[in-house]
Amino acid sequence: MEYNVMQVEKVLYTGKTHSIGGRVGGTAKSTDGRLDIAFSIPGTPGSGTNPEQLFAAGWSACFIGALGLAAAQQKLRLPTDTTVDAEVDLATIGEAYFLQARLNIHIPGIDREVAQALVETAHETCPYSKLTKGNINVTLNLV
Repeated sequence: MEYNVMQVEKVLYTGKTHSIGGRVGGTAKSTDGRLDIAFSIPGTPGSGTNPEQLFAAGWSACFIGALGLAAAQQKLRLPTDTTVDAEVDLATIGEAYFLQARLNIHIPGIDREVAQALVETAHETCPYSKLTKGNINVTLNLV
């Protein structure tokens, strides 16, 4: 089964992983050996991460990249101490599971109005933001 919404012109990179076992004692490894993690259920003792943490980490890193591109378009340099703290909630409505997210963005040394414009542009161009647009609740907080 394939779901296409756009015609891709060029694939820049493909991340490949193999997962087994899911949230309960499962693992995931990338085919290039750079990622090798264990999963655990959120809030339980022990080591291991979960899909929500991985999504938050990927989105926040990607969003900083999108902020950098937005700044470059404005002939600005994004401060190296720019941060994005992503919070991804696993939530329910009745018995159905959903995600929702907050991105808390800190761009030091940039005028608030300019920073807000950078955030809005980044949210339009970041692939993770595009993925979530219209699919989950997202709050962007410029802090």
